[in-house]
Amino acid sequence: AEARAKRSHCESELADANERIARFEQRALTIAAELSELEASGAATSAEDQTAGAQEVDRLQQAFQAVGTELEQAEADFARARAEETAAREARNEASLKARQCETEAATLSDMLQPSGADQWVPVLDAVKVKAGYELALGAALGDDLDASTERTAPAHWSLTGSEAAQLTLPAGAEPLVRYVSGPQELDRRLNQIGLVARSDGARLQSQLKPGQRLVSREGDLWRWDGYAASSDAPTPAAKRLSGRNRLTELRREADTASAAFQAAEQSLTTASAAVREAEANEQRLRQAWRAAQGELDRAREAVAQAAQSAQAATRQLGALAEARTRNDEALADARNELESTEALLAGLGSTDSLEAELAQHNEGLAEIRSAYASARAGFEALQRELRDGEERIAAIGDERERWQNRGESASAQIEILGVRLEESRDELERLAGLPDDVAERRNRLLDEISKAEATRQEAADALTEAENALRTLETSLREAQAALSQVREERARIEARLEAARERRAEQVRQIEDQLGCSAEACREISGLKPDAPLPPIDEVETKLSKLRAERERLGGVNLRAEEEAEELEQEITNMESERQDLEQAIQRLRQAIASLNREGRKRLLDAFEEVNAHFKKLFQTLFSGGEAELQLIESDDPLESGLEILARPPGKKPQVLTLLSGGEKALTALALIFAVFLTNPSPICVLDEVDAPLDDANVERFCTMMDEMRRATDTRFLIITHHPYTMSRVDRLFGVTMAERGISQLVSVDLQTAEAYRATA
Repeated sequence: AEARAKRSHCESELADANERIARFEQRALTIAAELSELEASGAATSAEDQTAGAQEVDRLQQAFQAVGTELEQAEADFARARAEETAAREARNEASLKARQCETEAATLSDMLQPSGADQWVPVLDAVKVKAGYELALGAALGDDLDASTERTAPAHWSLTGSEAAQLTLPAGAEPLVRYVSGPQELDRRLNQIGLVARSDGARLQSQLKPGQRLVSREGDLWRWDGYAASSDAPTPAAKRLSGRNRLTELRREADTASAAFQAAEQSLTTASAAVREAEANEQRLRQAWRAAQGELDRAREAVAQAAQSAQAATRQLGALAEARTRNDEALADARNELESTEALLAGLGSTDSLEAELAQHNEGLAEIRSAYASARAGFEALQRELRDGEERIAAIGDERERWQNRGESASAQIEILGVRLEESRDELERLAGLPDDVAERRNRLLDEISKAEATRQEAADALTEAENALRTLETSLREAQAALSQVREERARIEARLEAARERRAEQVRQIEDQLGCSAEACREISGLKPDAPLPPIDEVETKLSKLRAERERLGGVNLRAEEEAEELEQEITNMESERQDLEQAIQRLRQAIASLNREGRKRLLDAFEEVNAHFKKLFQTLFSGGEAELQLIESDDPLESGLEILARPPGKKPQVLTLLSGGEKALTALALIFAVFLTNPSPICVLDEVDAPLDDANVERFCTMMDEMRRATDTRFLIITHHPYTMSRVDRLFGVTMAERGISQLVSVDLQTAEAYRATA
């Protein structure tokens, strides 16, 4: 293996050296081509080109300022359109909210006023219309009589019993209530005998009433001819229903008005939104044009500035290429020297054929010895298993007989228990005979409590109505506050947008000052020589003078004042790079040595682990198959780190063959042997096996259980097996399962088989 590794290492270094030589030669050709191209190209910029560039910069500066002016106007137009859209949206939202409130309240009142479907007689209240403000008076006058129907078949109904001439006249000062109420003719006789008076006149006129007459006030007070009087402390349900019907009519009119206002506001919002989109598109277009003009201006300025630097850059590039060519030639010479030394070392290595032949001879002898040992051990273990199976079968028959005797005794005891339970059930039935009477009494008490709860619910409904009215008032105040807050936020957003744009323009001007003058914006006045209070000169004169000075500076050409310092820095950088190159070469050598050492250690450990797994595999295979032979082989490469794995198995009575040619059961047993062989190299405290015996028949399951017993004795591992096979369950120490003694009720059951065997032995 060491000879193979040395030859492989030399061949790898030889290929690496050839690749490096080819790469350095290609790099030399590339450097020569770049030098020729750079020497042939012109890198200087003429004074005419620089003047033309300055003129182009002036033209772009004027265009940039014009686009900026248009952009500011577009931003103002967009802000104005956005404000109009916001106002239109708020108006639309307010109209929509008003319409929804009216519709919701109308739907609620409509549901409350809808007659109950449980009563087949329509009350006369649904056919009565009362003028707004007189609902309390009508409710106090008729009360529960409004719930009666006009149909004669109803148990309680109104009917025509007399003419108008037979009616009695009301006292002076009392106005008939029929003038404010319209309804069926059956109510006219009753309404004509009800007078509407002021609250202060009711008690005075009560003594003048004739039999059947009564007086009411708009507030709901009642005075009857027989001396009965009632104040308007609380409205009657009929009065509430009449008020609700009038309120429903009013709400429907308000809903129609609010819906029309919503449609108009929606149209206004659509128009405002279109104006906003148009203004925004115009602003975006001008902003893009402003950015494009700014980009063109920056590019023109950069082109003028870079024209002067191109010659210096070309000179520096020529020097760099010459230096790179020198370094490449040195590296090419080193690579060729390394190639020659590697070829000499490879030629000095001898052949490994004799070592290979000797290794093969030793492996054949070792295989024959292992085969003879495995056959003898398999025969011995087969005899031991047959002896243990016979003893276990005799013990199992005795256990089965004792188990049936115990079951008979348990059945007798169960019969006695069931008899006792039957007597207890009869006693319980007699005790529960009086339960229906107790249930009826509790039902009557619950009905009384329900009546009290209904009265409480009515009071809560009244409180809820008052709370909803207060909530609507608070919601109106909230909407007004939100509208004011929205306006303030939009105004703040517009101001922040303008402030941000101004900051961006100021930052751009500061950046241009720093790029062109090399100083901060605050130092410009000091550099220009202007006094703090002196006025600024005209911009045209400044631009003209600036262009003239720039042209004069460009004609002078570039002067590198830091050439000596840069040379010293480059020499220092070259020295550092040489030191780093030496360190890198030493690190590469150490890394190669470390890789070779790791490969040697890896091969040794892999072969040791392979031999250990192969030994466990052979032993477990013979245990599962009651004989036979099996082994693992490394194939496809002489290097263990790169080779593959082949499984050769020979069940009893068959020739050695690969795993793919075995039957399904044989494959399963062989796979189990390999898995547990790997497991035995480093056993864990706990091992969980899930349905591993599912593909095995009864005979193979028995062999599997025997192997598990041997592994348990050889290791300290606790095996947890999930299985449905009865034979596997009979071989374990403890069973855990789920049973359903009664339908729908699951119960966890645990059985300690070792303890049970101990009890049976003592019994």
